Amino acid sequence: MTEDREESLDRRRAELGAKLSAKRVSAPEDDAKEASAEASRKGFAAAMKLSSEFISAIVVGGALGFGLDWVAGTSPWGLIVLLLLGFCAGVLNVLRASGKMAQPFSDDRNNSGR
Repeated sequence: MTEDREESLDRRRAELGAKLSAKRVSAPEDDAKEASAEASRKGFAAAMKLSSEFISAIVVGGALGFGLDWVAGTSPWGLIVLLLLGFCAGVLNVLRASGKMAQPFSDDRNNSGR
């Protein structure tokens, strides 16, 4: 009975070793897939951040323009002007966040004059 048990353990150990060696061979493929998925997630997160900054600037400009028109009675000029300013602010925020435009007052420029 103990011999059957030992044979069974040896057989299962051999099967497990074969499965582990097959898994080790496929691990670099899994790592490459995971790296690709991570890059995709980072890109999606950046796209969501940029789009939310752009849309929020437009919404805030429109809301302030509507409020100004309602209080001052200058309809529709406040809405038009502040909506356009909100659009410009949104474009500026997206350009700054994506790195296409430098920050207006960086620390390097302020400290270099001293």
